Amino acid sequence: MGHSLLTQFDGLEFRPVTLPFVSSVDKAEEAVRKINLAAGESGIRPIIFSTLVQEDLREVVMRANGLFLDFFDAFVGPLEKELATRSTHRSGRAHGMADLTAYTARINATNFALTNDDGSGRDYEAADVIVVGVSRVGKTPTCLYMALQYGVFVANYPLNDDDLESGRLPKAIEPFRHKLYGLTIRPERLQQIRHERRPDGRYASQQQVQYELRSAESLFSRYSIPFLDTTECSIEEIASHILESSGIERRVRP
Repeated sequence: MGHSLLTQFDGLEFRPVTLPFVSSVDKAEEAVRKINLAAGESGIRPIIFSTLVQEDLREVVMRANGLFLDFFDAFVGPLEKELATRSTHRSGRAHGMADLTAYTARINATNFALTNDDGSGRDYEAADVIVVGVSRVGKTPTCLYMALQYGVFVANYPLNDDDLESGRLPKAIEPFRHKLYGLTIRPERLQQIRHERRPDGRYASQQQVQYELRSAESLFSRYSIPFLDTTECSIEEIASHILESSGIERRVRP
């Protein structure tokens, strides 16, 4: 599957539009329609950056009313000459199951993350890392991303009111202190997230949010648990911080 990038300059403004997965003639013709529409509406020929591999699809998109710039023209030809071999011009190889071991590792890790999500399962002995934090700080998506991308066995445990009031690590995870990694977030951001999910009641109140985060961070400090403020972080950045901080081996490389 290849894709073309449709973009244009409007004065000094650069406005990119991505047209992903142009994998058939029908989709290529639809891309041409969108490019031509953009050209007609703006009066400016769009600039098309193409990474299409298949010749028939490239020929279709090249007919669009735009400046067609082909990335593969710049690289594939010289590579073929240097390596004295021809490209197969086949797309989508990175998404196949050529590496069955890596595929299996991802599936096993994902199943583990789902089974041990939000305190369920509790197979903490087999976990590479246990992500802890209050509700809605990003534990579940981080765990699933780490499982899918790196084949890491990640569990997560939600800190509830009882845990926070006691000021102690929950008994379920206390034996695995060396595996714990905490997540926190700014109160105003957590309040916003919770309000979108459950706007009424104590759950999204300013007082409750501030109490939970203050208590959780105090718990992390008391037990020397490394933790990260996720307010300005993407899921990819959170996962990278956890892996680098804990030194966990990636079973799979993206």
